[in-house]
Amino acid sequence: MKLSANILDYPVERHLTLRERIVEFVKEAIMKGRLKPGERVPEPELAERFGISRTPIREAFRQLESEGFITFTPRKGAIVSPITDKDVIEFYAIKGLLEGYAAKMACCKIGDKEIQNMKDLNSQMTRCSEKNDVKNFFKLDNQLHDVFLKLCGNDKLYNLIHTIVQQFERFRRAALSLPGRMQSSVKQHTEIIEAFKKRDVDLVERLVKANAEMGGELLAQEILKEQA
Repeated sequence: MKLSANILDYPVERHLTLRERIVEFVKEAIMKGRLKPGERVPEPELAERFGISRTPIREAFRQLESEGFITFTPRKGAIVSPITDKDVIEFYAIKGLLEGYAAKMACCKIGDKEIQNMKDLNSQMTRCSEKNDVKNFFKLDNQLHDVFLKLCGNDKLYNLIHTIVQQFERFRRAALSLPGRMQSSVKQHTEIIEAFKKRDVDLVERLVKANAEMGGELLAQEILKEQA
């Protein structure tokens, strides 16, 4: 039996551990506004919902804290971390500088195979944007950036970028959830891929930096709009 191409090229979900299921559940609740900034994340209710002890929930909370989704306070315990426009601008400025430099270093090393891989990933992202599938778009976006980040030749830089973007995952998911952001991201990726294809070192660096900065600017504007 031959599977159709549109089934094969769509991300396949692996089986999640209990901790990962709790992490995804809380992340989705935060991203969809069911849990709001400053609101307590109810540990007892989660234990009851999943029918488990609090140990895996606390493990999940540690991961959520490291990724910037929750903060621990003396009286309330785990609460949803607030997002400020200043935090967003600062994070995306750092992300843009580091990823732009990594892309510049990777530009002379990248081959046709890696370029085609990025094209294929961007095509899958187009389909996710059409379905408004932020979750899988986010995963594919990580994979696309990882193609050139791994080629930069600097392991410490790669690990630093990976650590930073993981800590601020919430910002990136929130930015991609904004109307039209997935579509504009696909367009920017197309331009980045073309610059890699031309081996234009300076252009690649500028475009990768601009890709990060646009996400930050849009999210910061949205935060200020909500505050107003």
